[in-house]
Amino acid sequence: MPSDTPPQELLDLDPDEFLRRGDDVLRWIARYLDSTRDYPVLSRARPGELSGRLAPSGPERARPWDEILRDLDEVIMPAMTHWNHPRFFAYFANTGSAPGILGAALATALNPNGMLWRTSPAATELESRVTHWLAEWLGLGDMPFGIINDTASTSSLVALAAARQAVPAYDRRLGMRSVGPLRIYVSEQAHSSIDKAAVILGLGLDAVRRIETLDDYSLDPSALVDAIAEDRDRGITPMCVVATAGTTSTTSIDPVAEIGTLARAEGLWLHVDAAYGGSAALVPEKRDLFAGWERADSVVVNPHKWLFTPMCCSLLYSRRPEMLREAFSLVPEYLRSDVGDSRGDGLDDTPLDYMNYGVQLGRPFRALTLWMVLSTYGHQTMLQVLRTHMSWVAELAAMIDRHNDFERLAPTPLSTVCFRHRPDAGPTGDGRALEEVDEDAWAAANEELMARVNTDGTTFLSHTRLRGRLTLRFAVGNLRTTRADVQVAWHVIQRLARELPT
Repeated sequence: MPSDTPPQELLDLDPDEFLRRGDDVLRWIARYLDSTRDYPVLSRARPGELSGRLAPSGPERARPWDEILRDLDEVIMPAMTHWNHPRFFAYFANTGSAPGILGAALATALNPNGMLWRTSPAATELESRVTHWLAEWLGLGDMPFGIINDTASTSSLVALAAARQAVPAYDRRLGMRSVGPLRIYVSEQAHSSIDKAAVILGLGLDAVRRIETLDDYSLDPSALVDAIAEDRDRGITPMCVVATAGTTSTTSIDPVAEIGTLARAEGLWLHVDAAYGGSAALVPEKRDLFAGWERADSVVVNPHKWLFTPMCCSLLYSRRPEMLREAFSLVPEYLRSDVGDSRGDGLDDTPLDYMNYGVQLGRPFRALTLWMVLSTYGHQTMLQVLRTHMSWVAELAAMIDRHNDFERLAPTPLSTVCFRHRPDAGPTGDGRALEEVDEDAWAAANEELMARVNTDGTTFLSHTRLRGRLTLRFAVGNLRTTRADVQVAWHVIQRLARELPT
């Protein structure tokens, strides 16, 4: 006869055991956050090293808790690259802040699925409210709609699907058969997620046209005008312009207002990718850099990059949520709700069903994590931290400009500086034409310098290429970073540069 209860090993932890293990985990996290500087920033693990230390098959029986924690320390931690390290200056630094960690734990404990309003009213209405809070802080206060996705790649994909839906000839039932070739315009510096979205949407990589940039690596509006006219003459339908406010390589900011005026005149969707840079709009003296983005059709900002919120938290704002709904809404019988018509904005008494505005059906309670972070720090604290980060990077840029053996390769509008080692370049470079410089030799030397810096373990840098020149990137964005961390990293870079073979 079947038992009335499942075997003991299938039961959840009893409250006392949960508290004991929870206390162990919180203490482990607290020790880790307090000691991140003790770790090498970049993992020194070799490929396959962690896999080789794990059993080839999963455990048949529950493992002892102490043994699990031991594996965390001895097997998993050596293979971690520490994004929480205060001297993580590669890519775009981020922060798993203590409030964010606690918020994520609460969200996981509650574990709702926010696909419909009725499946979790709290998840839906909190998401609508906190996205509105942040929109006001950023100067996007009259954006009628905000949704939290996992990453900017997803947010931009959703925005471009809406842009395609807005093309008059496009028929969702027929898909791309209903239209001829479509075009998305981006700068040469735009993120590859736009290309990926074009592939996923069936437009193809050739649908993305990269526009030349000006000296500061921002999109050239006159070149955009010519490209649109040329495409129309060739029978290609312009669909969307993506302006980037904080490009990945240089953090250049496209002239959004000018691009927006052109997009409206041409009947094109304007999407602003401000995944990294948009956070800087919290700072009053930086707000002018984003002029015009409040009139965009869609904007993406990632709190998980520079607003101290753990991965994954990407905000997509839109002036035209009806296009998102037309692109994504599919409501089978088993998802029909007797509460409202799912066309609200979430800020009044009309319920909003977020499943109709993006790719995801299952939606975790990301809003609770963001709410915890915004509530803990508040607007003024966050903008002061961002202002401080930018001041440290400006100071670093000035030191690079004064140094005889380094040169800066791009403007530094936000918290990332692009530079390279170039002995005897002089305080502002020696003025030699690029064709007179052995770029391959300089690239090799800077690759070697970057490898030595990252192997040293004190800090972690990444790189890009700017007009053929291999470029080192130094990005500040972690809440726990101090001015001393920036100075230590700069001293390490200089010391290891001096040790390079001549």
